[in-house]
Amino acid sequence: MFQDNPLLAQLKQQIQENLPKKEGQIKATDKGFGFLEVDSKTSFFIPPPYMKKCMHGDKVVAIIRTEKEREVAEPQELVEPSLTRFIGRVQLHKGKLNVAPDHPQLKKTPLKAKTKKGVNPEQFKEGDWVVAHLTRHPLKDDNGFFVEISEKITDADDKIAPWWVTLAENDLPNSEPAGIDEWQLKDDADLERIDLTDMPFVTIDGESTKDMDDALYAKQLDNGSFELTIAIADPTAYITPEDNMDKVARERGFTIYLPGRNIPMLPRDLADELCSLIENQVRPALCCSVTVDKDGVIGDDIRFFAANIKSHARLVYDHVSDWLENGSSDAWQPDETIAAVVRDLHAFAQARANWRETHAVVFPDRPDYRFELSEDNDVIAIHADSRRTANRLVEEAMITANICAGKTLQASFGTGVFNTHAGFKPEKLADVVELMNEHGAEIDAENVATVEGFAALRRWLSAQETAYLDNRIRKSQSYSEIGNEPLPHFAMGLDVYATWTSPIRKYGDMINHRMLKAHILGKESVQKPDETVGEELALHRKHHKIAERNVADWLYARTLAEEPAKGTRFNAEIFDINRAGMRVRLLENGAAAFIPGGLILDNKQRLECNGEQGTVSVDKEVVFKLGDTLEVVLNEVNQENRSLIAKPTQVFADLPQAEPAAHQEPAAQEQSTEA
Repeated sequence: MFQDNPLLAQLKQQIQENLPKKEGQIKATDKGFGFLEVDSKTSFFIPPPYMKKCMHGDKVVAIIRTEKEREVAEPQELVEPSLTRFIGRVQLHKGKLNVAPDHPQLKKTPLKAKTKKGVNPEQFKEGDWVVAHLTRHPLKDDNGFFVEISEKITDADDKIAPWWVTLAENDLPNSEPAGIDEWQLKDDADLERIDLTDMPFVTIDGESTKDMDDALYAKQLDNGSFELTIAIADPTAYITPEDNMDKVARERGFTIYLPGRNIPMLPRDLADELCSLIENQVRPALCCSVTVDKDGVIGDDIRFFAANIKSHARLVYDHVSDWLENGSSDAWQPDETIAAVVRDLHAFAQARANWRETHAVVFPDRPDYRFELSEDNDVIAIHADSRRTANRLVEEAMITANICAGKTLQASFGTGVFNTHAGFKPEKLADVVELMNEHGAEIDAENVATVEGFAALRRWLSAQETAYLDNRIRKSQSYSEIGNEPLPHFAMGLDVYATWTSPIRKYGDMINHRMLKAHILGKESVQKPDETVGEELALHRKHHKIAERNVADWLYARTLAEEPAKGTRFNAEIFDINRAGMRVRLLENGAAAFIPGGLILDNKQRLECNGEQGTVSVDKEVVFKLGDTLEVVLNEVNQENRSLIAKPTQVFADLPQAEPAAHQEPAAQEQSTEA
């Protein structure tokens, strides 16, 4: 009788207006209830009936009231939905379309759906992958959740789903750009190309690489110094800033590299053929020559120029590494001319590496993990490719070339596309200094805020017996950035750094090519980067890295699904610790796994996982810390969520359980979802 009473409704509204309100994010649980997380220390319980008006990840304003002597939150106003455009799987209920979002916390909540105008609903079957858009939310409309399907990604059982679904999720293209019928050279009329076809350049790449974008030549002089020439493929000879293809390249930003396949930034007929520095084929190139002395110091005689070059040998990393490391290679026997070039390149690389080890920063060698796929997209094997001598040789040549470009762009224009790194976050600097001095580093805030001081600290850290301190301070470091100002790159220990060595794969390198050509001609550049270019490229790079990681996680879950039953033992390295447990990387294959605290020791009173200290302790004694390696087995592989749960093989003796607490708030269950 009170259901439609306007006075009662008015009274209810007045009461709600007088109740306190909090804004926060919804965190759902498997039990039907949830939490309103206001900040890292404050959360409010949301009973199951109230959770029906929101979903995990929503940002809402909720009223806080007391029910049964407990403060609870009732979501009232939607600030930002967790879902807008999303990926999901079709579920058919009595012939009607529903979509279950592809998210661990949302998969059990299928949403009523319809298809977008022009999309045939008859094409969808149970489990198909789709792109959907949230069109109705209970906090905006009392009629409940509703979504619209805009496109089908692929069938439920398609083995290529990891790639297509991930690309769609990140709104990335799944094919190369369309080429044109005939590419034409569009060089500036004043740009003269030097004929260097007789110079014995070599390319060194992976065995299957087609887009070969750098060729190298070095000659060691009698005084021990090196004449180095780097030739880089030149797509800007065919693409001007006004061309539609340039707009396509800018929209893509980079070639997308995913396990087992890549999506080129430029059409393959340009990237893999016309521009690729194929052996014995004449190609236009942008070149840099410089002298590097026997101690690895880069000279002041940096010279950029345009040329026509020809690769005299298409070499493979492993073959060159075998030859340099063992004195011979069964797969490759060079003639004396090529052998001399490779020997001199190797000597140059050693000189530069020695200089960087003493004056800058050299990153530790870590393997690259590579998925080998069958023709029908099954994983045949996962290879851990170590960085060998030839890989480091090419790396030193590219770093040298990019240092030269950075200096040239800074001197000529004061702008360009620069890779930068600001060192430690200002708010973390004091804590880093205190921690390092506690362990004998003897640094001060003023010095470590310089490139030289930061690089010296990184060298000190690399000399330590364990990687614990290095891992401990990583979260205190800034992120690498891309911008149009010539700022230092602290993480590399360099004053300036601008990449131009991969224009087939990076749009920022195409911009730098055009600016370097303007430098050669002594003209104003036809294209200068504004302050938005760094943000654009950084966003592209972020989505590409997420996509690469997500596809890898999917393939790892698919490949390792049987390992828990087999009890296979893996060596793993700890790379993150939080209050719920620790994250490790399996060294044999690169897969990331989570070890919950309960699988380390099922006794919360005795166990402490301290994220700030980067340690795991049992009975207040540290048993694991960041950077440690340990032996683990996989406890669970969840293919639906693409996640791995592991546990250490090391057993910690348990003691009788402590008496349980008299009362435990539901918030304690919150930790179970933190992983």
